[in-house]
Amino acid sequence: MSDERDRAMARKGRTTGLVIAGAALAALLAPWICQGLGLTIRHEMLIYFASLAAFVWAFVNIYQLWRMRQDSQG
Repeated sequence: MSDERDRAMARKGRTTGLVIAGAALAALLAPWICQGLGLTIRHEMLIYFASLAAFVWAFVNIYQLWRMRQDSQG
């Protein structure tokens, strides 16, 4: 059971890391994407808000991982 739980925690950690990397990349490239595609500032702000939502989601998952690790240790 512990091995299965460790794998689930590792999978959740990798997913969270990928979401953080993707959100950061989207936020950094938002001006370039919008300029290249001819989109308005509204679309750029939409990308920023989506990135912010992804960061919040990732923060919640990091907290859940921390709690799972605390529960498994003691």
